[in-house]
Amino acid sequence: MQHKDLVREEFTRQANDYAAAPAIRDAEHLRKLVELVAPPADACVLEVATGPGHVAMAFARLCREVVGIDLTDAPLKIAEKMRAERGITNVSFRKGDVESRLPFDDGEFDVVVCRFAVHHFAEPEKVIAEMARVCRNDGLLAIEDLIASEQPERAAYYNDFERLRDTSHTRALPMSELIKIMGAAGLEIVRFASHGYRTPISQWIKAAEGSPERAAKATEMIERDAAEDLSGARPIRIDGEMYFTYRIALLVTRKLRQEGNI
Repeated sequence: MQHKDLVREEFTRQANDYAAAPAIRDAEHLRKLVELVAPPADACVLEVATGPGHVAMAFARLCREVVGIDLTDAPLKIAEKMRAERGITNVSFRKGDVESRLPFDDGEFDVVVCRFAVHHFAEPEKVIAEMARVCRNDGLLAIEDLIASEQPERAAYYNDFERLRDTSHTRALPMSELIKIMGAAGLEIVRFASHGYRTPISQWIKAAEGSPERAAKATEMIERDAAEDLSGARPIRIDGEMYFTYRIALLVTRKLRQEGNI
């Protein structure tokens, strides 16, 4: 099975739970994301890997036009249903593959954004370069994603238990690697933020709807992590419930002018 097939399979199965997950739909977090990106009101925005469309619809409150694109039908149906229910007319959703070539012209968008998806891409360098291609010169490109430890062994431990829980997870990058990839795509950081998001293990497991065997192995790894500090996720038991902390970075960049580009 190709990785894209795994992504489609996972996000078809997870679609409803993912759309309802607190970390995904939290209105205050979405407000802060839009505020940090600071798009102009007349901007045309592209959200890559839009999923259920929460980010796209948050940008639509401020911006002229928003397009959300995703590989998988199930979350796109949820996004379109919510768009219609909310009466939002300046957002559209379409199916597309960012790991091949986006169906847009060079420099077509003023702002390109991607949240919580880079760790699902098999070739993040290719994806970020394609996002940069469709962003205009001096436009904004923002990525928010999970980040792993700068220490390779600790990063590997974290990514191993994430993959056990969700087979479409490829690799959460260390922040330094994400910055390097964005720099290679002709992008310059203008703003950044990072924070931790503590989540209960039971909710994390449920959202993926994976096999009980893989879930049990992931839980065992996190229990060991709590005792030995192996990943940087800092698991902790609170009132009998085990939690761990996602580490999240948001990088807002500006596309530098390149000769021959729009």
